[in-house]
Amino acid sequence: MTALGRHLLVEFTGCEPAALADLDGVTAAMLEAARASGATIVTHSFHHFSPHGVSGAVIIAESHLAIHTWPEHGFAAVDFFSCGAVDMDRGLAVLKAAFAATCETRLALERGPLRTISL
Repeated sequence: MTALGRHLLVEFTGCEPAALADLDGVTAAMLEAARASGATIVTHSFHHFSPHGVSGAVIIAESHLAIHTWPEHGFAAVDFFSCGAVDMDRGLAVLKAAFAATCETRLALERGPLRTISL
């Protein structure tokens, strides 16, 4: 590994607004995404905002999976960080299907590049 971890910033667009506004549904989808990726779930916390939107995170032994939704725009921003061997693609596929997203954009980052860290 050339870095301490991998961080994916994912934007889902064209999502079903009702799915993004549903606190229980977003929570279930995020937990299922963590499980599908092979991550070890430690805890989770989610909150529904008024008038709409859900934010939350699943803390995994490997780091975290976080989300914020904008149902009024059919948009969800997802943050998946892992310093372990998890299959992020499988987890993100669960979320794309759960939110019926028509488009997905990813930005992948290496976190803690070992070439720049003094050991």
